[in-house]
Amino acid sequence: MNKETVMPPRIQRHEKIIALVREHGFMPIDTLARELDVTPQTIRRDINLLCEENILRRYHGGAALGESLENEDFLSQKNKLQSEKAHLADLVAAHIPDNASLFMSIGTTIEAVAMALVKNHKNLCIITNNIHVAAIVSGRSDYTVIITSGVVRPVDGGVTGVATVDFINQFKVDYAVLSASGIEPDGSLLDFDYKEVSVMQAMMENARTRYLAADQRKMSRNALVRMGDITEFDVVFADEAPNEAIRKKLDEAGVECVVVGQAAEEQT
Repeated sequence: MNKETVMPPRIQRHEKIIALVREHGFMPIDTLARELDVTPQTIRRDINLLCEENILRRYHGGAALGESLENEDFLSQKNKLQSEKAHLADLVAAHIPDNASLFMSIGTTIEAVAMALVKNHKNLCIITNNIHVAAIVSGRSDYTVIITSGVVRPVDGGVTGVATVDFINQFKVDYAVLSASGIEPDGSLLDFDYKEVSVMQAMMENARTRYLAADQRKMSRNALVRMGDITEFDVVFADEAPNEAIRKKLDEAGVECVVVGQAAEEQT
């Protein structure tokens, strides 16, 4: 009689760990242990093995995606720009006038905003730590494009580090256009890389107006490093309406929330 091939328990755990980290962005060791009904020591050993294969990346207290999966996910997100992020990007771009100066950060959503800007905006000065954004906007002869100094991350073309923060602090611009890797239900903004968080905080401090582009996939997504709070922005642009708690928090703070679809309905 043929016996069914049964996957070893360790491999099953590894697949579940990868799925949970991919879904949430960052998973604490204790939470993984509860979800998989094993000890934290077992989870630590599993994570160590997955880190050796570059599938996961170990952080204090938990794990996030490693370089191999980050590359895969980044390319997958870029392929979805037109279908999932173009409307959000157009909405953000519509709130930026000609002749403006702006910071633009890392991420596929911000790259979509860059694509929207080059279509019909004139005489912009763009300072960015995203080499993909720089490539998108550099074709316009009427744009001034400035790339920050720092170390380039191979995964997403982001430039980070102490030198990047020092570079940003030399400027004062009209707008900062940023995104976040995760948004907690209470409105906390999160990212995976503390070096990138320092860069975005510097951009926020040196901009007269702050815009946050928040696609729905970032809502309730976990990450390791706290970037700030959603109420620290002047306008939040979203592809779907945020939850009631965040909406109430934005209203109390006087932060405008512009949602794709609703904005078009209000204009008709």
